Amino acid sequence: MNPLTIALNYHDRTKHRPSRYAASLGYMDWATQPDPFRTYEGAPRLELSITLEHPTPPGDRLFSNELPVAPLHVKALSQLLQFSLGIAQYKAYGDNRWALRMNASSGNLHPTEAYLLLGPIEGLSEAGMIAHYHPQSHALEVLQELSAPTLAKGSFVVVLCSVLWREAWKYGERAWRYAQLDAGHAAQALHVSASMLGWHTKLLPLHTAKLETLLGLDTPERFAPLEHEHADMALLISPKPFERSVDWERFAATPHPYRANTLSPQHHRWEIFEPLEAAMQGTVPPFSLPSNPLSSPKNASEIIRKRRSAQMMDPRTSHISLAQLHALLRSTAAPEAKVHLMLFIHRVEELPKGLYAYVRDAEALGDLRANLDADFLWQPQGEGLYLLREGEYRGVAKAISCTQDIAADGAFSLGMLCAMHRMEEDALYYRSLYFECGAIGQQLYLEATAQGLSATGIGCFLDDEMHALLGLRSERYGILYHFTIGRAIVDMRLLDMAPYPRCE
Repeated sequence: MNPLTIALNYHDRTKHRPSRYAASLGYMDWATQPDPFRTYEGAPRLELSITLEHPTPPGDRLFSNELPVAPLHVKALSQLLQFSLGIAQYKAYGDNRWALRMNASSGNLHPTEAYLLLGPIEGLSEAGMIAHYHPQSHALEVLQELSAPTLAKGSFVVVLCSVLWREAWKYGERAWRYAQLDAGHAAQALHVSASMLGWHTKLLPLHTAKLETLLGLDTPERFAPLEHEHADMALLISPKPFERSVDWERFAATPHPYRANTLSPQHHRWEIFEPLEAAMQGTVPPFSLPSNPLSSPKNASEIIRKRRSAQMMDPRTSHISLAQLHALLRSTAAPEAKVHLMLFIHRVEELPKGLYAYVRDAEALGDLRANLDADFLWQPQGEGLYLLREGEYRGVAKAISCTQDIAADGAFSLGMLCAMHRMEEDALYYRSLYFECGAIGQQLYLEATAQGLSATGIGCFLDDEMHALLGLRSERYGILYHFTIGRAIVDMRLLDMAPYPRCE
């Protein structure tokens, strides 16, 4: 089968339906819960400094051309990683303790791993290297030395990869979807953290197989069975707009000897992933990373550190203003957007309850109107927001989100409607659209936090029921991610703990 057929078959098979959910174990096998931290046994470790109290730009100045550009120094690199992929806090309940990270993750399982391709960096190393970021200790594990890296001065590359097993342990066959969303969360987290330093981020058009060879991920004996990693994307980070591309042919690395730690003592094999992973190898088409300031003058690092995934929303206090809603939607704006937001408005002042659309690319409006329910009103509400139909949608939102109250108890919830027809040009748009959805989700998390609100990504939803509600007349568009925003009910039983022992 060709890649497009494999992707479409996987997508249809892993839809949740009222009569059955996508295949999973159906229970939590706690004895095989994966270790959330990858480490390479015996690899030299370079500890990075903790900069929790270091002042950072205000949230409302992010992505401003007026921000000073930090030199590429070990302290700046440390800040970038800490406020994108590092640990925000530990939580504890009884004898249980778990880490919360800056980047959001489905089920807090964190399939995403980060590798850095670095030239010489002041305060770190006089030689270039390939290093693995270890968030638990906030350190770099040096895997290989590089000869003749041809990066522009002050530039480096971050490669994001996924350990699919971490998500499959809980979510079964639908896990691949969530791993792609998490890669998008991580990419946007890096993009925002880079902007705090005045740096720029660019997706590099590189074949995933080439990345895996460079990182040594294509060596099976390096990983326990079913714990291998696949490359998701490579991001070039630079202190200035990009003048030239990376000469990858001159990157020469000596294969490293280090073996990855075993994450679980046993595994359940999901046969569906192998053909899909093979079909999704290639150069991932570009996707949009929102590059917008937040609405708060607080330090950006303070906002990032406070981002959490709400477990419950309080319907009594989850009212927001129309201005707040517009700020939330505006924060996701990006050029050449291929994802639009279909909103269930529950508690927004100055707006009637109902079903709305936020069109992130004005040029797509005509095509959306031609493919959604012909009876929708499409009444403009300003800044790309349209009322489609008035009415009470709390029950519908809850039912479509697998009967989860959190979709009904906030100010609003939404589904991300994606241009699935782009897969006809390149089947790898299936990955790219998920990455864009994840990036939107991470940005919504941050803007919600900036406003003193809470948010949660919802991966469990009834795909076709949402499509029927929208009156989709073809498979040109499809929903890939749900989300909700409101005011959280905080579990006061949980104990807060410092992210790193050296912070105590």
